[in-house]
Amino acid sequence: MTQRTILITGAGSGFGKGAAIELAARGHAVIAATETREQADALAAEHPELTTMKLDVTSSDDIAATADLGVDVLINNAGMGVMAPMITVPMAKVRAIFDVNVFGMVEMCQAIAPGMIERGSGRIINVSSIAGMLASPLTSPYCMTKHAVEAFTKSLRGELAPHGVDVCKVNPGPYNTGFNDRMVDGITEHIAAGDEATHAANQMIRDIVLTDQLDPNDVVLALANLAEADETPMETLLPEGIGELLTAMLEAES
Repeated sequence: MTQRTILITGAGSGFGKGAAIELAARGHAVIAATETREQADALAAEHPELTTMKLDVTSSDDIAATADLGVDVLINNAGMGVMAPMITVPMAKVRAIFDVNVFGMVEMCQAIAPGMIERGSGRIINVSSIAGMLASPLTSPYCMTKHAVEAFTKSLRGELAPHGVDVCKVNPGPYNTGFNDRMVDGITEHIAAGDEATHAANQMIRDIVLTDQLDPNDVVLALANLAEADETPMETLLPEGIGELLTAMLEAES
């Protein structure tokens, strides 16, 4: 396998950290990017085989510094989770989650893709979510951003394919990285004490999202395999078989 230079955003924890470690073990030159310098230093101390850098995807200066790294594969993994009633969620939180999950991803691609186009090769892997295909009460802030990632990825794949650059996405379901727990735990603060209907919906969402969460290594291996593949499908739904469940749920909604 040819060694590739692979940049992973949001590599301080979860899927990003796991993929960075896995790809480095496979012999690739991995740049593991984290939101803060403290996270980068801690990751470097724990895994000296990784090259780490501070990369806040809401910082244009940080993003601009990646343009000349000669990246062969970009894994856009950095993400923020917000769930709340749309009537009461502060607009600052809505804007913040779009800044990370959507605009940060777009700006990363604008920084990295020109070098790939110049070389006539490269790959961009966007981490979306099953939430990009569904929506339910209290999940709208997060689902809206992942729906945007779906559209962006599909469009970008068609735009960059003629230049030899491959674009694909991964849609994980409920995996046990701690991300879902933090996101769901944040709902309650935006529900009024006497709003029993919304509190009931909150409990339903907790039960659906947090029950029987899966081993994140499945997603880690999928990301690593996609980074090395000769060709990729446009989307990879995880866990295996969830596509059939999604189809049934979408049919029920209609």
